[in-house]
Amino acid sequence: MRHLLSLVEVGPENLGRLVDHALAFADRPVNEPLLAGKTVGIYFRGTSTRTRSAFTVGAIKLGATPVAYGPNDLQIATGETISDTARVLSGYLDALVIRTNASMDEMRAFAAQEEMAVINAMSDTEHPTQALADLVTIKEVFGRLHGVEILYVGEGNNTAAALALAVSMSPGMRLTLATPEGYGMQPGVLEIARGLCGQSGSSVAECHDLSTLRVGFDVVYATRWQTMGVPKSDPHWKEKFMPYRVTQDLMRRFSKNGQTVFMHDLPAVRGNDVVDEVLDGPSSVAFRQAKHKMTSAMAVLAWCVAEK
Repeated sequence: MRHLLSLVEVGPENLGRLVDHALAFADRPVNEPLLAGKTVGIYFRGTSTRTRSAFTVGAIKLGATPVAYGPNDLQIATGETISDTARVLSGYLDALVIRTNASMDEMRAFAAQEEMAVINAMSDTEHPTQALADLVTIKEVFGRLHGVEILYVGEGNNTAAALALAVSMSPGMRLTLATPEGYGMQPGVLEIARGLCGQSGSSVAECHDLSTLRVGFDVVYATRWQTMGVPKSDPHWKEKFMPYRVTQDLMRRFSKNGQTVFMHDLPAVRGNDVVDEVLDGPSSVAFRQAKHKMTSAMAVLAWCVAEK
């Protein structure tokens, strides 16, 4: 069974194919019956605007029938085991798209059966389909991934982890993660990413001081400071994040020949992680990036279900 739980398990070759497949969906009217007669479950245990809509609409455009489950809709909420639930759902569904604020253990439990594909639409440690949409957007803008240099500013969260893994598997890409002290990347993720960089010739680095960075990035990337709106325990946490707010000055400072684009995984908290003038400005591709959540979801669904 072909699941998509972590980009590490997808591998570099399949990642490149998914990027190109998503771009192909973006380049033509998309109403292809690749998944005609298939049923896709959408099980979200947290809030979502883009990812839930992307997979739902993407499934419909591919000819599948989506079935939505809320956080308390399945009998897991009343004590049924995930294993039993998964065995039952695998008799109805061809794929189950899952979002959770918890660890990936639940997804792996769902994926233990052999009849239903399971897709990670975000866990606490990785957001793989977001990173796929990121690469699709970058390749659309620059016509390539090789040689593109990205500056990520903000918390070392699940979006940052997925982006680091995606870059590390994309030959010749470079990623610098600028994160506040105490809010950096998980060491294990960086270790895996750097190991993959050794095979691809890409680069992933982290720093905690923007003043140490040279100028000249192709992409400046920001995320919401409070991932999924979850409060932080330090009452003064925002003071540590303020230097990482993306302003017009920050964009000019790290611009490469005036061609640098701004990306954001959204939702944005305007005035905090990014100012209006950048998010709505001519350098922003954040809303095109959001649209590629759907083309990427379609590529993933086709890969997991139609091509298995």
